[in-house]
Amino acid sequence: MQGLAQRIWSPASQWHIGDLAWQRNEHTGREPEWPTALWLAGDEVVAWGWAELPGTLSLLVDPARPELAAAVLDWFSGVATASRVTVTVLDAETHLITALETDGYARQDGDVFQHHMSRSLAELPEPVLPDGYRARPVRGEQDLAGRVGVHRAAWHPSRVTEASYRNVMAAWPYRSDLDWVIEAPDGRLVANCLIWLDQRNGVGELEPVGADPAFRRKGLARAVCLDAMHALRAAGAGTAIVYPVRGHPDHPGPVPLYEGLGFRPYARTVTYAKGDTP
Repeated sequence: MQGLAQRIWSPASQWHIGDLAWQRNEHTGREPEWPTALWLAGDEVVAWGWAELPGTLSLLVDPARPELAAAVLDWFSGVATASRVTVTVLDAETHLITALETDGYARQDGDVFQHHMSRSLAELPEPVLPDGYRARPVRGEQDLAGRVGVHRAAWHPSRVTEASYRNVMAAWPYRSDLDWVIEAPDGRLVANCLIWLDQRNGVGELEPVGADPAFRRKGLARAVCLDAMHALRAAGAGTAIVYPVRGHPDHPGPVPLYEGLGFRPYARTVTYAKGDTP
């Protein structure tokens, strides 16, 4: 799955290798909910489908093989258990949109969607932290409990555990030097930014970013992102990307944060649905 994502990555492709590393490992015990299928040409993956039961599909299809999108949708119809199913794609993935519309899916207009945003790493501001706070990369197992703790505080309620984060740390292409945290004066970890580097394409994805609510409005999320992006540039990347949700009433802050960091939108997600209306 990651091999295809890396091979065809462009601003017109929804999936980065970091998405798959994070989303397939951040939780444990969900494998029965996630039927997954691959389509191969020889030894090369050219399409895949990842269902989240009862009725949500993620997919990636090589634009050079657009006919496979119909095959993925047909497979999904056989594994989904909901009467109404949904598929979210990028508005730039026209080969997938054509297949969805041909198969009877209809676009759902809504105010909540993911903005895909990017910025060059050529000129980065210097991070600024309050007195007594410091930014640093995680130190493996010795930081595991604190690293999980700050994530759970930022994304409460969260299903991320120490066991699942060990899986994240073992997943390719995780690098501890790109997993940054802010340490408070009392030693607690209070903000984080994990970046996944696609070395082949020179693009790093920020996923996830968070700050403990008790320590917000101190500029910690901005600072930890900048420190992590400086490390990303030092690792050889030229571009950073991030996918904040726009319009979500419970999370109004991410888009302004990334706009303030110099990220600009280049695409957005669109959702298509088929079947009975709830």
